[in-house]
Amino acid sequence: MEISTFVERVDSDSMDRLCDALAAASPSLEVAPSLEEGPRAGNELPWPAEQLAWCGRAGVFRWFMPAAAGGLGWSEAEQTRAYLRLAQACQTTTFVITQRMGACRRLAQSSNQAAHRRWLEPLLRGDCFATVGISHLTTSRRHLKTPVLRAIPEGDGFRLDGYSPWVTGGTHAEMIVVGATLDDGREILAAVPTDQPGVRPQTPASLVALTASCTGRVDFEQVLVAADQLLAGPVEHVMQHGSGAGTGGLQTSTLAAGLAAAAVEFIAAEAERREDLEPIARGLGSEVSQLHADLIAASEGSDEACSPADLRGRANRLVLRATQAALTAAKGAGFVSGHPAGRWCREALFYLVWSCPQPVSQAHLCELAGIEG
Repeated sequence: MEISTFVERVDSDSMDRLCDALAAASPSLEVAPSLEEGPRAGNELPWPAEQLAWCGRAGVFRWFMPAAAGGLGWSEAEQTRAYLRLAQACQTTTFVITQRMGACRRLAQSSNQAAHRRWLEPLLRGDCFATVGISHLTTSRRHLKTPVLRAIPEGDGFRLDGYSPWVTGGTHAEMIVVGATLDDGREILAAVPTDQPGVRPQTPASLVALTASCTGRVDFEQVLVAADQLLAGPVEHVMQHGSGAGTGGLQTSTLAAGLAAAAVEFIAAEAERREDLEPIARGLGSEVSQLHADLIAASEGSDEACSPADLRGRANRLVLRATQAALTAAKGAGFVSGHPAGRWCREALFYLVWSCPQPVSQAHLCELAGIEG
């Protein structure tokens, strides 16, 4: 399938064609967990290379960047609408795009012009792939006595030693924007080419869902980071400088809402031939529409907007209920490997662990336990 039309608006025929192509190709990325097979190397796993190429030609990587950095300068609301459309079409591809755009945003926000010239425009064109290795700076691992990835000053640069535990597409990346911690607690971000000596992506993890994102550990064994690779720091809490995570902390909720929309669309299609599903489709469809509207309002900075934590809790609950409703509506066919309803249910579980704030996680545990939080 060939997707070559540049998409300049979310509500356009070219956007519809791109999302239709992504949805049609999404089954090819499914990797069912198996207890009988051992881990496979990254180059043996599916990877959305063709899908990312379509997105590059459609200008997707410019949607989420300001005009000054080579992007289209879309508003936060337009970016939210775009992620909703992409996430409804293909969760794996969209998740990979978020990690790619995290790298692009950190590059654009840096004053390092050498890194800009080397990486930014090729990434926005889709000529290469970059990702981020920063989760260890934002999770419980950051409180460990010995950081999992150390930055040791050397000359006017640093030497990295350790590992980044969760890197999406590390086996396919030409560059990783990676975070590391100095012994005094300060942190840096650096643009590290994966062909640099000592950078060793490991076999990606076999996940409950999204295995084709090729997410896994990357080791850094005495990797030299020169001054022209440094993007930020050394500074305390380097991740709080800039906004590399995306649309105001709403990105993860937006992807969950897109997945919920895919499940509800399936139920609505089934309801055309089964009257018993009509009220189910209407009820869930109303919730999805309201959540989408509230996410857009929050991205616009509306005074009436819900808080990011409230939206995340709602998105988590809705995506779990909507995907399980789709599986129930599909009956036994939905439980057969390869049916989208089963895949959606597994993908929905991702939102219980992907950047889930502790209060949201705790509230969900209390709900599951039937106790008040």
